Amino acid sequence: MSAIDVVIMAAGKGTRMKSQRPKVLHRLAGRPLLGHVLDSAAALRARSAVVITGHGAAEVEAFCADWTGAAGRKSTELQLRPVRQEPQLGTGHAVQQAVPMLPDDGLTLILNGDVPLVRTETMQRLIALCGDDQIALLTVDTGRDAGAYGRIVRGAAEPDGDVPVRAIVEAKDATPDQRAITEWYSGVMAAPTRLLKRYLALLTDDNAQQEFYLTDVVKHAVAGGTPVLALKIDDEAEVAGVNSPVQLAELEREVQRRTAQRLMEAGVRLLDPARFDVRGDLQCGQDVEIDVGCIFEGTVTLADNVRIGAHCVIANARVEAGAVIHPFTHIDGGKDGAVVGPGALVGPFARLRPGAQLGAEVHIGNFVEVKNSTLAAGAKANHLAYLGDATVGERVNYGAGSITANYDGANKHRTVLEADVHVGSNCVLVAPVTIGAGGTVGGGSTITKSTPPGALSVARGKQVSIANWARPQKKR
Repeated sequence: MSAIDVVIMAAGKGTRMKSQRPKVLHRLAGRPLLGHVLDSAAALRARSAVVITGHGAAEVEAFCADWTGAAGRKSTELQLRPVRQEPQLGTGHAVQQAVPMLPDDGLTLILNGDVPLVRTETMQRLIALCGDDQIALLTVDTGRDAGAYGRIVRGAAEPDGDVPVRAIVEAKDATPDQRAITEWYSGVMAAPTRLLKRYLALLTDDNAQQEFYLTDVVKHAVAGGTPVLALKIDDEAEVAGVNSPVQLAELEREVQRRTAQRLMEAGVRLLDPARFDVRGDLQCGQDVEIDVGCIFEGTVTLADNVRIGAHCVIANARVEAGAVIHPFTHIDGGKDGAVVGPGALVGPFARLRPGAQLGAEVHIGNFVEVKNSTLAAGAKANHLAYLGDATVGERVNYGAGSITANYDGANKHRTVLEADVHVGSNCVLVAPVTIGAGGTVGGGSTITKSTPPGALSVARGKQVSIANWARPQKKR
């Protein structure tokens, strides 16, 4: 098979989106539309991808640069190169801008940056149909009116059974018989690059819109004796484009439905698949249970027997076997990822921030926040507490209302609680400080100096009681 070079159309303004953001950068399942298409090109093991930019070119090109940096770890083969279409004179004109970057020895696959769900398997089938001497179109036949899409007009069947395409007729130019055709063109095309270049050079803007149309490549190919074949599918969502917020929302629901279906078929228990969102990559072990309203972002791994309560938001985290995340918990592990150890209990209403590393059987209760801290096996912070920049040993009990004062206004400092420490309620541990193993901090204490192992440390004002004290009275 020839090397594959992908051309991605991403120059459109997307007027109906009613947004200053370029259309291809609007997000679907947590990623820009263009990101989905680039990921597909990488999965196809394409040699290069040329992204045609126009409206919002600087933003789109910046995203391409960011994607290259992230995707380089996944695919070192794909060379990504943006090229601008200025002015924008039609779809054919857009592809003409990529011609200097397309080697003649390859095959060109044309995709659209606002059509994010074309499967790798479908693209592979289209490329195989194209071969070395034919043009292949991806078409859809849903058996109903094709609306504004261009109709596929086919010729007579060939001896080998193939039914070649004779033309693509735009809806506004179609006859009543042609408008009745239910097979329509998706905008995805594969062609040997040397043939594509030949027919692109023949395009003219001799039409009412005075634009160069890519679909006219079919007309010139047929006239030039090049077979044009179509791969017909019936999954309309796979080639659905996004032109408005309504269409984006509809496609989002379809993506989430398919994700939920895949996970349930693998054994995940979703209490309501219609109230479930994955905006990244979610991997689940056996017997995972997920309640309603949960959102998963970035890279999340849920090991065997994990239970996720209702309305949790979990991003960039690994939850080990048997752990329970109670309702309304927010976990965001940032670039390094958070870890919830086996059998741990987190929430409800808890927050784990970047750098949170919980060991086995750790308990993090309601309204407890953990940031850049490690908690060893069996440690507990069950109520209304803050642990920031802390190293917490095994079996530590951290009282309600206690905090680590880790920031001095310029720098962060670390608090160390050694094994079996007990911190009473409403304590302030002013870092840097170490509480020695087995030590106890009396409730209401402000600790500014490290304490020895096994000691009771109390730092608070002496209680004073005034007998027969009268409260102030309101003046009449």
